[in-house]
Amino acid sequence: MLLPDPLPARPLDIFKSWFDDAHAPPLTDNPNAMIVASVDDSVTPARPSARVVLCKGMDLDAGFVSFYTNYTSRKGRELLANGRCSVVFHWDNMERQVRMEGVALKAPAAQSDAYFATRHAGSRVGAWASDQSRPLPARDVLVNRVREQAARFQVPLNEELEAEAMDIDIPRPDHWGGFNIWLDAVELWCGGQHRVHDRARFERTLDLGGAAPVAGAWHGTRLFP
Repeated sequence: MLLPDPLPARPLDIFKSWFDDAHAPPLTDNPNAMIVASVDDSVTPARPSARVVLCKGMDLDAGFVSFYTNYTSRKGRELLANGRCSVVFHWDNMERQVRMEGVALKAPAAQSDAYFATRHAGSRVGAWASDQSRPLPARDVLVNRVREQAARFQVPLNEELEAEAMDIDIPRPDHWGGFNIWLDAVELWCGGQHRVHDRARFERTLDLGGAAPVAGAWHGTRLFP
């Protein structure tokens, strides 16, 4: 299925439709997987880095996608220092891809708290135990820290470190939370026969000078594939 002609006013409506298609029925184990690329510009030349995370929310009207991580991890540190980043969703079996560019802003604490409370108890313990991206001298060090934090919050674990209880109150650590990536560019791509693909890019202004981001209207144009 190719992109509509003329192009729609809002690219994120198409993105959400494709996102839903990938989930029903799911074509992969993690249809919400997305690549997030950040940059360390504290060195010269600047060093980009990319990794796969899971999209855990979106706001089509505001125009952002959300994921959660350890703020002291490499991606967390880079995004807090320089929020400019890019995102890629790729659904190979559907021959669809979405590329996004924007600015990652730390999610409000209430948003991070709400999502953290939905996580499995073992994952919440892990958020306390792991110094993500930091050197780890031995696997046993991490295992022991997981068991220490589990004991602290009275979470029973089996030998495989699986939590045997879910309904335990574990607060969110300050170093863990969400990023909302406010988008100012979106590219939609879908495969066509004989590599005659369909591709369009949408852009908008994004003012981050106030208490909350203010975005302009989207403007789209088709691109040669």
